[in-house]
Order: sequence, then structure tokens, then C-alpha cells
Amino acid sequence: MNNFEFKNPTKILFGKSQIENIKSEIPKDAKVLMLYGGGSIKKNGIYEQVITALANHEVVEFGGIPANPEYAVLMKALNVIKAKNITYLLAVGGGSVIDGTKFLSAAALYEGKEPWDILTNNIPTLKGMPFGTVLTLPATGSEMNSGAVITREDTKEKLAMGGAGLFPEFSVLDPQVIHSIPHRQLVNGITDAFTHVLEQYLTYPAGANLQDRFSESILQTLIEVAPKILEDQTDYAAASNFMWSCTMALNGLIQKGVPTDWAVHAMGHELTALYGIDHARTLAVIAPSHYEYNFESKKEKLAQYGEHVWNITEGSTEDKARAAIKRTEAFFNELGIDTKLSQYTEDYEGTAEEISKRFKARGWEGLGEHKNLTPKDAEKIVKMAY
Repeated sequence: MNNFEFKNPTKILFGKSQIENIKSEIPKDAKVLMLYGGGSIKKNGIYEQVITALANHEVVEFGGIPANPEYAVLMKALNVIKAKNITYLLAVGGGSVIDGTKFLSAAALYEGKEPWDILTNNIPTLKGMPFGTVLTLPATGSEMNSGAVITREDTKEKLAMGGAGLFPEFSVLDPQVIHSIPHRQLVNGITDAFTHVLEQYLTYPAGANLQDRFSESILQTLIEVAPKILEDQTDYAAASNFMWSCTMALNGLIQKGVPTDWAVHAMGHELTALYGIDHARTLAVIAPSHYEYNFESKKEKLAQYGEHVWNITEGSTEDKARAAIKRTEAFFNELGIDTKLSQYTEDYEGTAEEISKRFKARGWEGLGEHKNLTPKDAEKIVKMAY
């Protein structure tokens, strides 16, 4: 296990009726920009709860942030921030709204001419405009980390950003919001969180036993609660465990002291940028092929994963490792997630070459936990996923 430092300044307000407490978390003299997505919060009662909680605050609203937070839309919000002299941001939504708010937090204080440079030049944000979140869709873990991914439609790009200045000051996690989430989004959330853990766990043994147990317990919990939450979205216990698992999957804890991968995400982001495929579903497309392609370097952890998470105990290390890959793909399929690119688009020919070309243009020479996967390797993995 490697040396590490773990800092996470986000305050979590977890449980029923916690939205009303945001009034105590936001400075009374703050001018708040409330950001949200397509308007579902106005149908499920969350909007009213937030507005009631902020009755004594000055609030400006900005809705319409899309499922993949779009740069052009966020630039309109940035204009509102500057025109209205906004001093505090409040994201009311899922990972896309929260990621978009993180971009705005950085862009609001950015002194350069083109905010997109924050992403293309990998500029870390050490200080951003303060913001909080009200989570309405568990999935990405963005409510308790300092990373974000932003899409730019005109260039077909999807790039990541982050920095110590982009942690939410607080996040409200009320499991009751799950009651009204569409089935497709629930399935995406389970898949997204599950794959987040795999990215930090399916690497190579690092002697970090407790970190491995943390990861395995999150995976086991997601497997356990998935059928319960999909059958009955009002099951508060299942909803609570699902929501907390999503947060713990990517709040930084399980990656400390261990190697991490993230190549699946790098390739998956490109599929979303090119075809608009749901983020979680791109991960399910790439992951099985990625683990098959990198089988030799990952087989020990794959076998451990098979034993500890799926109770695969028969056979050799190789047998258990291959069975674990197949069981993972089967789990995604059981959720209703397709795991081949050709199931999402008929125009998949040439996709692998395009992704390889993009990685080369960005100078990405080494992906994965060993930093040895080249753009050509990515091309082969994507082809395997056709």
C-alpha cells in the first residue's frame, strides 16, 4: 500500500427532509444561482423544497443543463453569473448538473480568455466560486469529489477537469428522491457506480487489504440492492444503501494507497462524445473487452474479484478471472444494459480508429494503471467491443 493523503471537505447532509437545512449552509448575504436540468425537479417536489428553504435568500435560476453538461449551455450560465453578480452556486440535480456547476465554479474565477482552456490544458482549479449540491440522481459521486467531465458538442469532445477548489461545500443526500427517478436512469446509476469501483479495484495486488474490502463491499451492496430498488423505488433502506454506495464509490476513499485504471472511462467518454450514448452504458460496452485485452496483467485481481464478490471458487486463477469477466457482463445485461457498441449504433465502423486518432492528438501515450496502454491498444479494445 502506497503513502497517501486523504482530504475531503464536503459536508454530507444525509437522510429524509435534509433539503430544508441548506438555508443554514449558504451564507445569508449570498446571491445564489440555482442550477438544474430539464425541469423534473418541478414535478417531483424537490424544486418547491429548495425554494422554500431559500425563501430568505436572493435566488436566480438557470435551468436546462443537459444530461452531458454542454459547454455552450454552461457559457450562457456563466454570463448570468457575471451579469447578476452571483456569489454562490447551488446544483440541484444529478452528476451532469453538479459537473456543470463545478465548471462554472472554476470559470467564474478564471482569468483567461477562453474557459475551455481549463479542460484542454488540464488547468487544476485551486479556488472556485463556492457551491453546494442537492443530489437528485445517485450515480457519479460528483456530490463528494472535486472532478467533473464537460461535453462540447461543436467539437465532439468530452473532457475532464478538477482541482482542490472544486469540492462542494455541502451536499444533500435524501434517498426519497429515488421515488421518481426513471428506470433507465436508475439502471445507469447502478452501472456507473459499479464501474467506478472496478476502475479503482481491478488493477493488480498492492497489499491494500482494507481498501480491497471497501471496494468489494460497495460492489456487493450494489449487487444486493439493485433488484430491490428496481422493483420498489420507495424501499427507503435499499434507496439509502444505493445512494451511499454511489457516493462512496468515487469520493476518493477507495483509491487511496492503490493503483487505479480509468482507461475504461477514457474510451467510454469518446463513445458518448461521438454518439451521445449514456455515459454508464459506454462503460459497460468497454469494460469487458478492456479486461479481456489486459487479462494477463489483471488476472490476479480479477480472480480475487470473482471469489470475493461473485463467489466464484472453482478452477484456477485464470478460470476464476475469466468467469468474473463473464459474470460482470451478465450483470450489466441483467440490468438491461447492452454491452456491444453495435447495439447502440449502426455506424460503429471506424470508431476505434477515430478514438485512437483523438488520443494521439492529445498526446495520451499511456493509459491504465501501468500507463502502458497506447492509442493503438485503445483501438484494439474498442474493436473488441463492437
